[in-house]
Amino acid sequence: MVEKRIKLNALQSKTLTLLQILARDPDSSSPEGDDGDVHITRLPHAHGDHMHVGDYVVASRDASGLNNKSVWTALCRKGLVKDNWEDKIVLTPKGLSHSTGLENKFVSASDH
Repeated sequence: MVEKRIKLNALQSKTLTLLQILARDPDSSSPEGDDGDVHITRLPHAHGDHMHVGDYVVASRDASGLNNKSVWTALCRKGLVKDNWEDKIVLTPKGLSHSTGLENKFVSASDH
């Protein structure tokens, strides 16, 4: 059976990419159960026009989806995050493995 391609808009794609980066950062995430889920334990906060996401710096405007209920609802509906995202952010294996094509597009390595 061929899996249907997941369509995400630009803001949803950026948000998922940021969540994937956070999921790889042990200071921002932890494994959740035995099914491959990852609990995002800490979301970054902007200071000035940027924020630190794992080892990267991201423009605050590119991370606006982290505070957008519509983005979270769409990611949940598509099975990329668990449906209790308002209380506990859990990225599913599907969310972890989905390629947005933005993995190296809008993040840059941090110099501080």
